Amino acid sequence: MVDLLDQEPLEIELATTLLYGAGHYSYRQLRKAVESLSAARREEIIDLGMRHRGKHDELLRPFAAGQAFRFDVLMDIGGFRDMHRHRRCIQVEQEFTNLHGYDVPPELAAAGIEDRYRQAMRRASDCHDRLRQTRDSDGEQNAQYVLPLAYKKRTLFKMDFAEVLYISELRTTPAGHRSYREVAYAMYEAVARKHPSLAKYFRVHNVREPVDLLKR
Repeated sequence: MVDLLDQEPLEIELATTLLYGAGHYSYRQLRKAVESLSAARREEIIDLGMRHRGKHDELLRPFAAGQAFRFDVLMDIGGFRDMHRHRRCIQVEQEFTNLHGYDVPPELAAAGIEDRYRQAMRRASDCHDRLRQTRDSDGEQNAQYVLPLAYKKRTLFKMDFAEVLYISELRTTPAGHRSYREVAYAMYEAVARKHPSLAKYFRVHNVREPVDLLKR
């Protein structure tokens, strides 16, 4: 769900990030492919990202590189739309897709409607595929609109220490939705494993503890 990435040479990061938004592969998969290329081929990828820059144009978002904390996050579209509001971090998105499956809230089984839910998700997925296969030039874009928000997508989040602490604290509060609470807590856990001395500064809520709905 959340992958805190290791550091690599800036040229590797730039080329990998430029490719990230063009498909649905994980960052690590793309980085492995980029590392296998020659220096000339990596430079060609970076050149392509610069090619259409006009005199007054800023660099493309993938060129905002060098942040210490970079998370490759796979989460449902609905939860992402809340995480997307954090503008202090750099976000490199992949398009909505049905390739990564969908989230199944545990409450559905208890309510006895999980089978109906899965049937509805399969129908939406089939409709998505049919729209993508039409000859309509807008078919691929239109197909994304029929996917329920429970389907998952990838986004690369790049940030400094202050931002990862802020997101982890804010998005793990009991008042939040389960989806992004789990992502934010996983971000905290990833940082705590890599930098154990910094874990004590995070004032997070343990998402594995039961939530008292009367105190939300």
